Amino acid sequence: MDNTDLDIVISGGTTLTISPDMAIIENSQIGIKDGTIRFVRKQGDSLKDYRCKKYIDAAGSLIMPGLINTHTHLPMVCFRGLADDLPLMDWLNNHIFPAEAKYVNRDMVYHGSMLAIAEMILSGTTTFCDGYFFESTVAKAAVDTGMRGVACQGFIDFPTPDNPNPSNKEDIARSFIEKWTGVSPLVSPALVCHSPYTCSPETLTLIKGIAREHNLLFLIHLAETQEEVAVIKERYGTTPVRHLYNLGILDEDTVPAHCVWVDDEEIDILADCGVKVSHIPESNMKLATGNAPIPRMLEKGITVSLGTDGCASNNDLDMFLEMDTTAKIHKVVEMDPTVMDAKTVLRMATIEGAKALGMEDSIGSIEAGKRADIIILDMKKPHLTPLYNCYSQLVYSATGADVSTSIINGKIVMEDRRLLSMDIADIMGNVRRIADKIKADRHA
Repeated sequence: MDNTDLDIVISGGTTLTISPDMAIIENSQIGIKDGTIRFVRKQGDSLKDYRCKKYIDAAGSLIMPGLINTHTHLPMVCFRGLADDLPLMDWLNNHIFPAEAKYVNRDMVYHGSMLAIAEMILSGTTTFCDGYFFESTVAKAAVDTGMRGVACQGFIDFPTPDNPNPSNKEDIARSFIEKWTGVSPLVSPALVCHSPYTCSPETLTLIKGIAREHNLLFLIHLAETQEEVAVIKERYGTTPVRHLYNLGILDEDTVPAHCVWVDDEEIDILADCGVKVSHIPESNMKLATGNAPIPRMLEKGITVSLGTDGCASNNDLDMFLEMDTTAKIHKVVEMDPTVMDAKTVLRMATIEGAKALGMEDSIGSIEAGKRADIIILDMKKPHLTPLYNCYSQLVYSATGADVSTSIINGKIVMEDRRLLSMDIADIMGNVRRIADKIKADRHA
């Protein structure tokens, strides 16, 4: 192949590589071919030596790796705003679980996932990790739209819309893995158990065992509330983290979300086991479950990434807002303005997210040889002017609406704020029809 034949050249602007040395390249040039970054460097005097199918002039822009959302429930966009301002257990048991039992089906999951993917692409997320019911349908939506994702089939110890017979867990897990292994370069299968209080030790060890057998990720909500801690202590005489440790669940392929109510010894356990934590600050705030001790986790060397949770408890999928919240909430909790600096938080949303998903060799930074998951932000806006520090501007000033272009696996999926792989009006119409049915039932 002639190295001068490129699919995309991004020229001009400032590139935040998020490479190990955190190099920032002004007036940069990025070459992309067959979905791979061929080079990233300072722009030369001329582009005449390069033939490319698509040239992007990024002057006045910031170029960076696409954001990685490590904890989502995409179809729950259909429940956005359905039950707000409630304690988690009330919200979950009296509103969300009943709504899921009545309204979740393949159609709802597909249309909800399509809307969530559109929202993520428009706000700069290029990779998600999702756990829900009918997860094959979520995976299909990702393939249909060109989105990168880890699709996690969900398990819980009561009948669900996609599994009326909970005794079929093993068959469902193995079938899901077989269906999605190696099918698409964009979608990776994984497994998720809802929580230690909704899954028995037998379920936890079964599903983790299957995940371990196939070298796949295992996800779980962990130590999210004080109520959860009390329930686990009553049932098993220990705390949620110690409970999973005693069951042999915790290892480098376990990615728990929340981890709010953990003590110093449990943080040591998570670190020693190589567990990667998904931090979900906005959902934790909205449901008043508490604030995870992330600074202490980072001090212990734990890989911490960021997630939004589902839109029923956030209520958006904008990772820029999640970064802003992450940086600020820990400062006020710790009463220390130096903790969770902008550079650290931006890494959590990019390369640390890639590490959490076992993808750090292919995504999470802009480096030659990695897959081209890249976003471009238009910085020529009042709220982004002037620019002194790129990291601070992105974390404290930017929002998802500032993303002008999104590239996933070397394919432009959004350009000039226009989605190229989906009809957003049609997608919103489908979700509105689902919501109309829910509203009609609630007012009947």
